[in-house]
Order: sequence, then structure tokens, then C-alpha cells
Amino acid sequence: MATITVELPDTFIQELTPSPDEISRRVRELVVLEGYRSERYSRGEVAQFLGLGWHETEQFLAEHGLPYQYTLQDLEEDRRTLERVG
Repeated sequence: MATITVELPDTFIQELTPSPDEISRRVRELVVLEGYRSERYSRGEVAQFLGLGWHETEQFLAEHGLPYQYTLQDLEEDRRTLERVG
């Protein structure tokens, strides 16, 4: 995993959230949400990037008003999963 450093004013950080870990999580969420909106990331990648299970991913995306997008990549991931477990 790569690390990206973003400098923000202290006052901005204090207004966002009390925890640096929470800021890191929110930034990851925003990046993943934008990637999903632009169809660069699949639902499976959203789950992987955020460490969520299927149900949690569905809930996360629904909470952010994102419609269900089942891409060809999603289908291919599901097919590979079925081959592994079948």
C-alpha cells in the first residue's frame, strides 16, 4: 500500500474530526467514493480498499446515495469467486 501525505491547516483538521485516524479513514472513503462514482472502482474494490464485507459495502454505498452499478469487472470477479469455491 502506498502512503500519500496531504498538508492541511491545523484549524481545518480540528473542525473535521478529533482523531487523525478518522481523518485518514474519511480521506480513503472520499477517494473510493469518487472512484466508484466514475466507475474506476468496482464494488469489490471498494470493499477491499475499505476493509468491508459485502453487507457493509452495500450499506456504505447506499448511505452515500450511490446506485447499484454492476460492471463487467464485477461480473468477472464474481465468476472467479464462484470458480474458486465451486
